[in-house]
Amino acid sequence: MIEYALYFAFCCFGLGLLFCLYRILFAPGVSDRILALDTMTVNMIAVIALFGILHDTTMYFEIMMLLAMVGFVSTVAYAKFILRGDVIE
Repeated sequence: MIEYALYFAFCCFGLGLLFCLYRILFAPGVSDRILALDTMTVNMIAVIALFGILHDTTMYFEIMMLLAMVGFVSTVAYAKFILRGDVIE
């Protein structure tokens, strides 16, 4: 029964990733693109967590942590670039 729930969750998060990709490509403003990239990062972390649950291993936890850190830093850097025009002062 858990396999069906995992596959349903994979489909839901995959659909969320497609919606985020659409928003990145056809967003009216730059701030919408930043928000879509951040949401896409969160959805990818969830997909990796589901993949780890499906394979019954904790090996993917480090990948999730690295992706979360890189996603946070890239979101902050991109927002700072939009606000000031320069990332490194």
